[in-house]
Parts: sequence; C-alpha cells; structure tokens
Amino acid sequence: MPVSKKTTRASSMSSPPPAAMSTPTMPPKPPQEKPHQHMRSLFHGGEFSQKIFFTLLAILLVYVIFFVGTLIRNNIEEYYHIGQADRQERTITLDGTAKVTATPDIAMTTIGMVSTGETVAGAQEANTTVMNQLTARLAELGIASEDMQTTNYNIYPQYNYTSEEGRLLEGYEVSQSVSVKIRDLEKANAVIALAGEVGANNVSGLQFTIDERDVYLEEARTEALKKVYEKANALSQSLGVRIVSIVSYGEYETSGGYDSFGYDKAVYGLGGAESAPDIQSGSMDVEMTVHVTFEIR
Repeated sequence: MPVSKKTTRASSMSSPPPAAMSTPTMPPKPPQEKPHQHMRSLFHGGEFSQKIFFTLLAILLVYVIFFVGTLIRNNIEEYYHIGQADRQERTITLDGTAKVTATPDIAMTTIGMVSTGETVAGAQEANTTVMNQLTARLAELGIASEDMQTTNYNIYPQYNYTSEEGRLLEGYEVSQSVSVKIRDLEKANAVIALAGEVGANNVSGLQFTIDERDVYLEEARTEALKKVYEKANALSQSLGVRIVSIVSYGEYETSGGYDSFGYDKAVYGLGGAESAPDIQSGSMDVEMTVHVTFEIR
C-alpha cells in the first residue's frame, strides 16, 4: 500500500542511527587537598586568616601567663602564713595567784664525819667507826633504812708546803655524809643530838618540807584558777565582750620547797652543849601562779 510505505520511511529517517548517539559530558572534579595541605593553605591563604591565628595564640599565651602567676602568688601567700591563724584573734590574758599554808610533815638533814690519818686505812677506820655508830643509833630511833642515804664519800691526800722541802705528804682525809629523812618530827631533836653523841663533826641545816606536796599544789592551783575566772567574768561584763575559749595556759610555783632551820655547832652539841634545842617545824606556804589567755568576741 503506497500510504503505509511512506509513513515507515519517514519514521526511520527521523531517528539517528545508534552509533551516532553521544554520551553527555560531566564536569571534572576538583582535586581534593590533604589535611596538612588544608592547614597550610589556611595559614598562608590570606592576611585575615593570619590575624585570627595570631590573635588566638596571643590570648592563649596571656591566659597561661595569668594562670601561672596566680599559682605562684598563692604559693607565696601560703608560705608566709604557715603557722599563723586564719584571722587575727582578739585575746586577753589574766593571771591569778593562790597560797596554801601547810604544816611540814617531814624533815631533812645531813650528818657526816671528816677524819684524818697518816694512811688511808687509818683515816677510813676512824671515819667508819663514827658513821656506823650513827646509822645504828638512827635505826634505834625508828629511822628506816630507805630514809638513810650516803650522799658523799671522798678521800683526799693532805700536803704541807715548806720553803725548804716543798710539798710534803702528811696524811689523808676521809669525809662521809648521810642524808636522813625524819618522818616523825617529834624525833628531829633526837636525830640532831646524835651527831654530838657519836662524834660526827659535820651537820647541815635542818630543812622542813611536805612529803605529799602535789596535794597542796593542786589546792593552790584550784584557788588560783577560781580567781582568774572571777576576773574574766567581771571584765566580760565591764568591757562588753564574750569569753569564747582558752587559747593558752601556763603555771609556775612561786614559793620555795623548804624552810631552813639555822643551827650552831655549840647548840647541837658539837662545841660544848650537851643537848639540842627544841626544834619547831612551824608552817610553810605553797604558792601557785597561773596564766590563762582567753579568746574574746
């Protein structure tokens, strides 16, 4: 049929041959930079990027300097404040003294012997004879062995100096003494009298004291503290402050430990008298002073 043939030809002429069709062209991809190349380009890319980088670097440097300086300052302040209170305390120091009168209950004395001889043995024999008699008589008076203590024993050569012969040995001196604690004060007279009876020629002064001294010290301390607290209460009212706490405390004893009894050799029977005088122990004071520092507000 003539019409159909014409249509078919026209269709075939409008479609290009398969070989003549071309593939659409894609734009080429830009080359990708590596990370270090990217940072290098950022650093060297432009003046604005450089300014930002150096600004951030300067800020970081200032911060590090400020941080290190703060640490150094804090350490210096801590060093200078070591051992010091965190704040200045307001304090007031008060003291009080109290005295307790006591009757001595023991007496102390020292009795000894000094003897001489041409030889050491001769001087020792004379000395030992007297001292043995002394300790035996003390025991008869009721003095316990633990209350008798040898406190001195010496041997000295005795020389004589002459212009013709110089130094010459004439003999030896032996000295010995025993300390005696007398617990029964009524026997003090008899103990002193023994020195003359046995031939002892060296007696120290008689001293009276208290055996249990701590008891009286505690009593004096209590009274002294009572005075301190009375002062503190009075001052807190008059000054308008409040006692908060105790900051420090100190104390010391302000009286001597012994009362001495003067003696004379003649009175003790060492120079002519036949008996010792009547010895009175009397009384003695135990005194304590305390210092208390209070914190006030």
